[in-house]
Amino acid sequence: MNPRLPRVAALLALFAVLAPGLGASSVRPAPAPSWKLKDVDGKEVTSEQFKGKVVVLDFWATWCPPCRAEIPGYIELQRKYMAEGLVIVGVSVDTEGPEVVRKFMKELGINYPIVMGDDDIVGAFAPIQGYPTTFIIDREGRVRNKKLGREPTDAYEKEILAILRPPAA
Repeated sequence: MNPRLPRVAALLALFAVLAPGLGASSVRPAPAPSWKLKDVDGKEVTSEQFKGKVVVLDFWATWCPPCRAEIPGYIELQRKYMAEGLVIVGVSVDTEGPEVVRKFMKELGINYPIVMGDDDIVGAFAPIQGYPTTFIIDREGRVRNKKLGREPTDAYEKEILAILRPPAA
């Protein structure tokens, strides 16, 4: 692996946060790609396991400062809304293996599933132009929101709640 790659990726992640016009935005609802990945312990996790839930699918890495900064907010959102059917799923794009991610999860007390990403899932959700890139998938399995870069937890919570608790028709 090129030793400069994490540094370049971190700069891209920082650009994603600082560039104007980026952030969360509603998207035209479209079916989310299905996926099958392994968690940090090698156990298979699939998108099918989350049917009927609102899923926040977060592409991130341990070396990405904005990714690291928003994880405590995700921990809180998972705790706060799990009973209502919210599940945060972290997709780690770390290339150094699950041990690095497992250690990071323990240090931060991450309370939601983390899977090890691969080229297939990144390609399925493309374009991913930097990290973090996060999607909100509704209970029917449709992508409803895409976020590039870090956003304050309270602002992103509103985006999530609009999908978790849609207005009555």
